[in-house]
Amino acid sequence: MSLKAQLTQAMKEAMKAKDTVRLTTVRMALAAVKNKEIEAGKELDDAAVTALLSTLAKQRREAAEAYRDGDREELAVKEEAELVVIQSFLPEPLTEAELDELIEAAVAESGAGSMKDMGKVMKLVSAQTTGRADGRLVSERVKARLSA
Repeated sequence: MSLKAQLTQAMKEAMKAKDTVRLTTVRMALAAVKNKEIEAGKELDDAAVTALLSTLAKQRREAAEAYRDGDREELAVKEEAELVVIQSFLPEPLTEAELDELIEAAVAESGAGSMKDMGKVMKLVSAQTTGRADGRLVSERVKARLSA
């Protein structure tokens, strides 16, 4: 079953269970998918939907942090509840050890030896970590590995 179909199914289940948080979050995700499809002019594949859900998850994470900084705990809790729902549709995140293994393999494959080769390594690693690791974290780890 495609990711879009899973979202639609989850929306139906949330309606039946009267789970308003899950329902509104899934509807918002489906609306984002639909808008992206209209913008692209074609139906999105699972990789594109995963990337979109990752973006939505990142937005929720940042919003919760901003609400906490602004001393708005109730809104931060709401954003985190939405984040949990979105993350349930994303693949399992990579552990730090798995990420380090991918980086080592990419460094070996590209023959990178200095920071000048960071783009080559990032290209290889990013293709494998989409939706499973934060780009900023990947960049920091690659930078640390290449400068070591």
